Amino acid sequence: MTLHVFLYGGPVSVTLAPASPSPAGIEAARRRTRVLALPEARWALAALVAFLAGLAADLGGAPPWISGTLYAVAYASGGWEPALEGLRALREKTLDVDLLMIVAALGAAAIGQVLDGALLIVIFATSGALEALATARTADSVRGLLDLAPTTATRVTEGGEETVSTAELTVGDVLLVRPGERIGADGAVLDGVGEVDQATITGESLPVVKRPGDEVFAGTLNGTGALRVRVERDPKDSVIARIVALVEEASRTKAPTQLFIEKIEQRYAVGVVVATLAVFGVPLAFGEDLTDALLRAMTFMIVASPCAVVLATMPPLLSAIANAGRHGVLVKSAVAMERLGEIDATALDKTGTLTEGTPEVTAVRPLPGSGLDEDALLALAASAEHPSEHPLARAVVAAARARDLPLAPAADFTALPGRGVTATVDGRVVTVGRAEPAEAAGGATVVRVTRDGTPVGTLALTDRLRTGAPAATAALTALTGTAPVLLTGDNAHAATRVADATGLTDVRAGLLPEDKVNAVRDLQTAGRKVLFVGDGVNDAPALAAAHAGVAMGRAGSDLALETADAVVVRDELAAVPAVVRLSRTARRLVLQNLVIAGTAITGLVLWDLIGHLPLPLGVAGHEGSTVLVGLNGLRLLRESAWRSGQPQDARG
Repeated sequence: MTLHVFLYGGPVSVTLAPASPSPAGIEAARRRTRVLALPEARWALAALVAFLAGLAADLGGAPPWISGTLYAVAYASGGWEPALEGLRALREKTLDVDLLMIVAALGAAAIGQVLDGALLIVIFATSGALEALATARTADSVRGLLDLAPTTATRVTEGGEETVSTAELTVGDVLLVRPGERIGADGAVLDGVGEVDQATITGESLPVVKRPGDEVFAGTLNGTGALRVRVERDPKDSVIARIVALVEEASRTKAPTQLFIEKIEQRYAVGVVVATLAVFGVPLAFGEDLTDALLRAMTFMIVASPCAVVLATMPPLLSAIANAGRHGVLVKSAVAMERLGEIDATALDKTGTLTEGTPEVTAVRPLPGSGLDEDALLALAASAEHPSEHPLARAVVAAARARDLPLAPAADFTALPGRGVTATVDGRVVTVGRAEPAEAAGGATVVRVTRDGTPVGTLALTDRLRTGAPAATAALTALTGTAPVLLTGDNAHAATRVADATGLTDVRAGLLPEDKVNAVRDLQTAGRKVLFVGDGVNDAPALAAAHAGVAMGRAGSDLALETADAVVVRDELAAVPAVVRLSRTARRLVLQNLVIAGTAITGLVLWDLIGHLPLPLGVAGHEGSTVLVGLNGLRLLRESAWRSGQPQDARG
């Protein structure tokens, strides 16, 4: 059992016994789709295992029927679904590369190139499984977001109180929100004072004092002090519900970004099929032998198949993904890696992205006549704050310990909602609480310290800027040609302080999640491809709406991590411009490979049409170009490919 006392909106926990996992947490874990729960993943795994076993049997000198059987299993398990989809598309009078690749794989098997065909099948099956997993995980996170909002609330009635489902609440209902409870609906405070942690909605790093007349949001956490809240928005229209809707809408309506080969697949597939039929039918009509015509057509289909084109695209992007992963950036797919290289504008969240979301003491100011110097004032405040686990209290105590200051025992510790803490230190009554807003300066939170009712000094605390944030913003500016835009739900003073420290000039503060989405869409309407970097639930809609989204991993919410195209696992902001530059390098290699593959295919096709291309030579030329583009793409696995994208002062 754990008891919680909330100071400034943060919990002070006294653990009496180990706490068991909450039902909500267990349910959330159950909701997360497992990889092998997806049929696409199971079929892809079966194809991969069968292919690897067949390859091992082939290389180990096993009888041909063993490897042939295993390759056949790989063909069947990995190829039946794309073949079925291709036939369905054919029924609707369209032709895609999926069906063409299946035909090419079967054609390769027909002329003895069974291994090559099986490899193509495995690549396609794995790609489909990854796409299905990404879709399922995003849906899991959207559902999990609804767990932030409570399912029940305490409604005040004429006869007392009643517990009702939040879905039953209507505008005008009055709710009682006790300390430690989540607010059940968007509304306004009628009575009471408390500090509400609303980071999930606005991204503010510290709890906000709420008094009568102030707005509160469903799903935010109430601290010390009971609140009476009048419901002013239907639960279906709450901010948390709108976040879910925004993520779903943005995921559906984001312009589909496809790999280059997918953009031309319809025309390419139709062209190859028509040309193959022509290569077979025209000579046959003029009296050529059936076997010779069939062999020429089969050779044509093999050399014209998009194997080299597929490998021209995938190895550079997959190598870039692997390289980024080694350096703490998880890019979720080849399409996501391609998107990162296309961006020409950047928008950044503040709390948890440019800053660490953790306050630190930046100034200690004893008042004249108090008899205290900086160390004595800090030690006095830290002694009173020591029993608290509130973020401000932890920052004050951490600052005192950083100076090796001794802390005196605190007695009679109490807390008042929105006012701060009071304790007896060395026989003197010490109060530490937030100063009036007029005393704040430069976006800092100011804490006033009094002793026996007499002010003795103030402490200024600010959200700690991430190491390398100025270098990262400068690198993003150099990459895109324009400085990033700062989009934050925090107040204007705090936003301006961070913007000044990082060289940003376009600052938009006090934004709700839909405001961030609108800002991103405004940039995209102006013709920009926007990269958005964020970490919180309130950033998820903007991550989904942007051309590419990157989430900070350590403190990132589940929804942000699943919605983003890439995750910076170690929270190193310098990795963002590095992965963008790596993506651009990968895109250049893709273009190089497409030129190589196109040249090889064109040359082999012309040889087959104009002269007589022997089938073994055609296969060798086709496979040679495939290997060449594959090796060219693997260049991005080198360490130098990553380091060339890092900001100068981030290199070790």
